[in-house]
Amino acid sequence: MRESGEHLSFGVAEAVDVAARRGCLEVVCGSMFSGKTEELLRRMKRARLARQRVQLFKPRVDQRYDAVKVVSHEGANADAVPVGSAAELLETVQADTAVVGIDEVQFFDERIVEVCDTLANRGVRVICAGLDQDYRGQPFGPISLLMAVAEFVTKLHAVCSKCGAQACRSQRLVASEGQLFVGGAAAYEARCRRCFSPGVIEGQ
Repeated sequence: MRESGEHLSFGVAEAVDVAARRGCLEVVCGSMFSGKTEELLRRMKRARLARQRVQLFKPRVDQRYDAVKVVSHEGANADAVPVGSAAELLETVQADTAVVGIDEVQFFDERIVEVCDTLANRGVRVICAGLDQDYRGQPFGPISLLMAVAEFVTKLHAVCSKCGAQACRSQRLVASEGQLFVGGAAAYEARCRRCFSPGVIEGQ
């Protein structure tokens, strides 16, 4: 079975099929620990089982679990191509790729919206997964723009670490400022609206 990012040559019939595909943009979003990456990996696996050519990307800044794999908090993983910018991602997509997956899309610059649109207009199915809100409860990076132009948006919920209700926000637990802070279970908790404290750092 082919791995993510692998490129194979294809003939005229396959080229016609690529041209005939209808692209789309799917966004899977939610708080930390809501299962976003697992859902992305599930959709990518189904595409592989359907014998579609796929490429999976991740931002190079995210090396929490592995530098060249997308890894969920539960340990599910798949090979991925780390890239430093939206422009680099677009340049790396192979001509015969049918499905592009992008994990932690909130860490990309705003040009990622244009890149996803470009790929979808080419006939590529683009699946983005990422946080919809930052530690202040504000839209994270380009995610709100992606949600606006996507054909399909799936919003997942975690379990509030304080009361057990549906969690829709990510509570930062360490003293670090700015949106672009990459952290795992020790740095964040899932919280519901009631238990969430915008921008408040605990344990000080």
